[in-house]
Amino acid sequence: MFRAASRFGFRGRAAAAAFAAVGSGAALVGLRAQCDSKSLSEGDLKTLIGRLADKIDRIEEGLAPSGRADVVLGAQWGDEGKGKLVDALSADYDICARVAGGSNAGHTIIVDGKKYAFHLVPSGILNEKTVCVIGNGVVVHIPSLLKELDALTAAGIKWEGRIKISDRAHLVFDFHQELDGAIEKSRGRNKIGTTRKGIGPAYASKIQRNGVRVGELKYIEDFKAQLSALADYCSNLPGMDPIDVDAELAYYDSVRERVLPLITDTVSYVNDAHDAGAKILIEGANATMLDIDFGTYPYVTSSNPSIGSVFTGLGICPKKLGAVYGIVKAYCTRVGEGPFPTELFDDTGAHLGKVGREFGTTTGRPRRCGWLDIPQMRYSCKINGFTHLNLTKLDVLTGLKEVKLGIKYMVDGKEVYEMPASLRDLGNCEVIYESFPGWTQNIDNVTKFEDLPPEAQNYVLRIEQLLKVKIRWIGTGGDRNSSIER
Repeated sequence: MFRAASRFGFRGRAAAAAFAAVGSGAALVGLRAQCDSKSLSEGDLKTLIGRLADKIDRIEEGLAPSGRADVVLGAQWGDEGKGKLVDALSADYDICARVAGGSNAGHTIIVDGKKYAFHLVPSGILNEKTVCVIGNGVVVHIPSLLKELDALTAAGIKWEGRIKISDRAHLVFDFHQELDGAIEKSRGRNKIGTTRKGIGPAYASKIQRNGVRVGELKYIEDFKAQLSALADYCSNLPGMDPIDVDAELAYYDSVRERVLPLITDTVSYVNDAHDAGAKILIEGANATMLDIDFGTYPYVTSSNPSIGSVFTGLGICPKKLGAVYGIVKAYCTRVGEGPFPTELFDDTGAHLGKVGREFGTTTGRPRRCGWLDIPQMRYSCKINGFTHLNLTKLDVLTGLKEVKLGIKYMVDGKEVYEMPASLRDLGNCEVIYESFPGWTQNIDNVTKFEDLPPEAQNYVLRIEQLLKVKIRWIGTGGDRNSSIER
C-alpha cells in the first residue's frame, strides 16, 4: 500500500536527526562563544534561540517513532497562495490530503511558466510520488473532479493510482448547484457572494441526513434510491425547477466504472500510513476568516477551513499533528460580500489588484484588495496555533512609495483587543495604520532574505514581531521556485 519501508524506517529518520543535531551543536558552540566574549546582544540571543528551536524541531521529527502530519491553512479570507507551498513541500511528503470544502476552492500553481488550476484535486498531484487523498470532510462534485483528471491527463501528468476519495465524503449534485443559485438570487441585495458551486446545499443535505455519500456508488441500487429521494426533496424547495432524475441516474451509471477504483476507506488508509512512518501534508481550502464558526458570518463558506477540519475531515487524532503552516499575503484580499476593515478604494488598491492578478481561480471575480490586517491575523494565529507562516506575494508591493500595516482596531478611542463576532461591531472599528517606506528594486525570484531591499526586510520583520510567529517562507514571484526559506 505504501512505498518502500526504508522510506519510513527509523534508520532514515535517525540519520536526518543526526544532521540536525550537528547543526544544533554548531549553534550551541556559537552561543557559548558569544556569551564568553560578552558580546551577545538581545537580538543576537533571540536569533540563536530561534535557530536552536528549529534544529530541535528537526531532531524531534527525525526521531519520531511513527509518521508525521503537517498542515497548510489559509490565514485570511482565502486566495493566499496555499497551493504553491503545498506543491513545493509535497515532494517531501508521501500523502497530500484535502479535508474540507469542495470545488469552490481554487489553487493555482505555475510550473515552468505553465499554469495549473485545482479545485478538488490536492495540489500535491504534480509530484509524481505523492498520493492524493480527498477526505471525508470534502463534498465532491464528480463531473468537476473528472474534468480536472482529464485536464491532468492532457497535460501529461500521470495520476492513476495516486487519487483516493473517501467513501464517507458526500456528493454534490448538479441540482445542489441550481439550489445554491436559487437561494442566492432570493437574497437580493443581501446576497452572500457564494460561488454557486452547490457547496452549502450539499453540506445542508449532509446535516439533514438525506445526503448521498461517494461510497454508495459501490451499490448502485442503493445509490439510485438515495439519489431519487434527495432529488425529490430538493425539487420541492422554493425557486427550484423540476429535477430530471433519470438524467442524473444515467450520468452516474456512465461514469461509475471510472469512479469506483478511486473510492477508498481513507480513514484506515491515512492512519495506517502514518503508523508505518509516512509523512502526510494536509492542504486547507478557503481560509480561517471564511470559517462557518470563526469567520465573518454569514459571509463565510459552509465548512470549517481552520484547524478543526483536519481531525473531522480526515479522521486523524490531534496527537498525530506536527507543524501548522499559516499562509498570509503581504497584503490582504477577499472575494464576494462581507466586511473587510483594511480595504482600499484608491490607486493603491488598484495597483495590488492589477500587479497581483487578483481574480478568483474558481469564479474569475475581481478580488477586493487592502493592507495586511494584524488584528485579524492575530485572531487567526490564536485559533490555528500556527508554528510558522508563509508570507506570499511580497513582490506585489514593489513600486509603492509607502506600504502600511493595519496594526490595531479602535472604537470610541479605545483599542479593541479581540475580533468582534458582530458585523456591526466590526464595522464600527477604525483601523490604525503603521507606515513603512516602500522599495523600487525588482525582487522577483530573489531566493535569499539578505538580498531583499532593506525596506522589504524591515516590513517582513515587523510583521513577524507583531504576530510573534516565525515567517519561514517569503513569496517573491509567481513560479513555484520563486520563494525564500529562512
